[in-house]
Amino acid sequence: MRAPGGPRDRQVLFGERVETQGTADGWTRIKADKDGYTGYVASPSLGPDHPPTHWISAPSSHIYSAADLKSPDLMALSFGSRITMISQTGKYIETRAGFIPRTHLTPVGTHMNDPLEVARLFLGSPYLWGGNSRFGLDCSGLVQAAYLACGRPCPGNSHQQETALGAVLSAGTAPRRGDLLFWKGHVAMVVDADTVLHANAFHMAVSYEPLQGAVERIKAQGEGPVASHIRP
Repeated sequence: MRAPGGPRDRQVLFGERVETQGTADGWTRIKADKDGYTGYVASPSLGPDHPPTHWISAPSSHIYSAADLKSPDLMALSFGSRITMISQTGKYIETRAGFIPRTHLTPVGTHMNDPLEVARLFLGSPYLWGGNSRFGLDCSGLVQAAYLACGRPCPGNSHQQETALGAVLSAGTAPRRGDLLFWKGHVAMVVDADTVLHANAFHMAVSYEPLQGAVERIKAQGEGPVASHIRP
């Protein structure tokens, strides 16, 4: 949150490590390890530091009460969540919170290879301002999730990503797969010369959109033309 009890600026996920910077009235100011983002979270959502051993590499998963797919599910976890293994039990990894299917997990330090392919995992996810998870995310949250999963540092906001993720191309350069297009307050990933993939409030979801159609629509909304074209 921007302030205790204030509006959401950005999310941290289950198991992500943070630095605490002070607590008051049930809120703790934190700094996220993944990107240095600072803000406030409800103090009860924090716990002891347990260095993660695995991360959720499926679009989403569940924590079960036992190593049994028919056992009660206790919690849903998003792609990117971190967990700390206690032991392995058959097809499940045991954590302090319960059991997670091993097939949904990847060891910390092992990364995916292609940010665009990671972003495709979120197709249909609902749009959520400041969101970072499979259950809701915004344009910069989608880009950050995709890049971090590939082991590439990525800030949390689009204006930061615009200056951090690659070289700015000259006007008129033909877009190609993997490029990033930035507007004021918005970012989209280029799928091919005619298509972008982005989390957007127009569709209220992560969706494909014809590139030219997106350019015209966003300009008509009053947000101007493409501000920069980045090739990571």
